[in-house]
Amino acid sequence: MGSAQQLHLGVALDGAGHHPAAWRVSDVRPSALFTAAHYLAHAKLAEAASLDFVTLDDTLALQPGGEEVVRGRLDALLIFAAIAPVTSGIGLVPTVTTTHTEPFHISTAVASLDFASRGRAGVLAVPSRTEAEVAHFGRRTLPSEVDAEAENAEVVDVIARLWDSWEDGAIIRDEPSGRFIDREKLHYVDFEGRFFSIKGPSITPRPPQGHPVVAVYGDSPYARGADVVLVDEIRGARERFPDAKLLAGLSIVLAETEQAAIDRRRALEAYAPFATGGLTFTGTPADLATELPRIAASNSLDGFHVRPAVLSDDLALFTAETVPALQAAGAFRQAYTGATLRDHLGLGVAANQYAEA
Repeated sequence: MGSAQQLHLGVALDGAGHHPAAWRVSDVRPSALFTAAHYLAHAKLAEAASLDFVTLDDTLALQPGGEEVVRGRLDALLIFAAIAPVTSGIGLVPTVTTTHTEPFHISTAVASLDFASRGRAGVLAVPSRTEAEVAHFGRRTLPSEVDAEAENAEVVDVIARLWDSWEDGAIIRDEPSGRFIDREKLHYVDFEGRFFSIKGPSITPRPPQGHPVVAVYGDSPYARGADVVLVDEIRGARERFPDAKLLAGLSIVLAETEQAAIDRRRALEAYAPFATGGLTFTGTPADLATELPRIAASNSLDGFHVRPAVLSDDLALFTAETVPALQAAGAFRQAYTGATLRDHLGLGVAANQYAEA
C-alpha cells in the first residue's frame, strides 16, 4: 500500500445511489437529482469525514433501461465546478468522456476546475463505446474497444502536456515593463500521435496542482500512466498497475444490524437486480471497518472507491460510523493534512516536463 495501513477513500455520488432502484426507496425527491445542491450536500458529508475525493458519473448518452431507472443527467464537470467554491477539502473527480471530446477542451476545463477548487480537481477519463453516443455527433464511426482505450490513453498523455505548456512562473505581471507573462515560459506541445495533432500551448495557465489527478478504470491494457486506477477485478491488479494508487470498487448496503442490511438489500432487489461489479458488502458499518484494512492488505490495495447503494442512507452511515472506526484503528486520517487532492493521495509535486527540458 502507498502508506502504512492508511487507506484512501473515494465515494461515488451518482444519482440517488448505485442501485438502480435507489430513487424508489430514498427520501431524496427525484427532482433534486438535477440540482447542484444534491451533490453539494453529499460532497459535504464526504468532506466532513476527510474522504479523499468524490466522483460523479457521466456519459454522452442516456442511461440504459426503461421507465424504472433514473434517466437524464447533469454535466459532471460543470456540477463539480459549481460546488468547488463552497467546499474546502474534498477532492472533486468528475467523469469526462474522451472519445468525442477534444483533449484541448478537457485540459482547459479540468484546469479551470482546479483553479475553482484551489487545487482539488481530478478527472476520471473514460472512453465512449455506444452507437447512441456516435449518433449524437455524426463525425465518426464507433471505435473498437481497443482503439477507444488507446485513444483514451493518448488523451491522458496530451492533457498532461498541455497542463505543462505553461511553467509555474509564466505569469510575472510586471507593471513597469508592461509584461504580463514571460513568453520564454510558455511552450508549444507539438504533439503528433495516432489520434491527435496538437500545437499548444494551452490557453489556461498551469493548474494549481501542476497536474490535476488523473484516474482511469483498470479494465484496459492502456490504463498505465494514470495517477489512480479504479479496479473491479482485484486479483493481480497490483502486478498490472505497480505505480498507481489502486482503489477497488466497493458497493455497500449498510444498516445497524446485519439482518437489517440484508433486508434492505432484498428490498432493493425486489425492484431490480443489483449488478454491482467489483466487491460488495452488506452488513454493519463496524463490520465494514474491520473488513476494509484486511481486504486492502491482502490484495495490495491503496483503498476503495465506495459506491453507496442508496446515497443518502449508505453514505451517511459510512461517514458517521465506518470512517470513525477506521480512524480509531489508525487505518484512516483523522483530518486533512494537506490542501490539494495530490496531497490527500500522497502523489507529490507534478514535475513540468518542459521546464526540465
